[in-house]
Amino acid sequence: MALGTLDRTPPPFFRQGPSSLTKLSFCSALAVFLMVADARFTITQPIRATVAAVLYPLQRALLVPVEAIGDSREYLGGLSRAVAGEQAARSELALQAERAQRADQLQQENARLRALLDLRPTLSVHSQAAEVLYEAADPYSRKVIIDRGVANNVLPGSPVINEAGVLGQVTRVYLQSAEVTLLTDRDAAIPVLNSRTGARSAAFGGATGGVGLLEMRFMAGNADVQVGDVLTTSGVDGVYPPGLRVASVAKIDRKIDTGFARIVLAPTASSDGVRHVLVLEPTGVRLPPRPEAAASEAAAPSKPGGKKGGRK
Repeated sequence: MALGTLDRTPPPFFRQGPSSLTKLSFCSALAVFLMVADARFTITQPIRATVAAVLYPLQRALLVPVEAIGDSREYLGGLSRAVAGEQAARSELALQAERAQRADQLQQENARLRALLDLRPTLSVHSQAAEVLYEAADPYSRKVIIDRGVANNVLPGSPVINEAGVLGQVTRVYLQSAEVTLLTDRDAAIPVLNSRTGARSAAFGGATGGVGLLEMRFMAGNADVQVGDVLTTSGVDGVYPPGLRVASVAKIDRKIDTGFARIVLAPTASSDGVRHVLVLEPTGVRLPPRPEAAASEAAAPSKPGGKKGGRK
């Protein structure tokens, strides 16, 4: 069949009614009329409300997945922010705990230093502050090393004290440091005075049956000593100034068979954790020479002159 014989006219259904231009004009006029009527008389408001009420459940149903995704993102973001905030709070808490501990240490150190400064005016001898560097390596002795030595005019035998009482005595002096033997060392000894009775005695370190204790030896079994008596330095040895607290009586064992009493003392100044101390000048440095020594010194320069005069 030839192409020219085909009928290209539209079917009768599409040829019925007004033309397309008429339809366009009618629809445009109707749209303008409805807009003006809606704006002036709101005739479509009930229809719009009805349609909105009918479509609201469908709208909510369609928004459920969107809201769920948004809530999930917000939850995950909030959770990550909460975890980050917790970590930051823990770090800040650890930092605050460290600062608080450091503040407590500084406060305790300040209290000890104030106690040392309050103690210094009551001393009649020269004193200088020192810091404990470390403990001696010998496990069988109780000794510490301080940061003052010959360069600071520290003398052998100088007493070492803190705010609580006597700690020990300088036994070796180096250029920039010194070795301090504590009272609790087994080779340490110090003359003491009973504050209650006024009786003098000596306290020795290395008490048997306890670590860090002292002992009063060669005391009669009926000696007037009671638990709780405070012992201070007597000041008669030419080393320690009088009145410094040394120890208190902790235990008394009166042995009838030997005639002596075993008296255990607890030192008032604990050497554990001590950091700042005072190094005192021995009291013998400021005392006048003994008569025997003064006489020998006075006679020493006259002997050569006398011999020379005899020869002449």
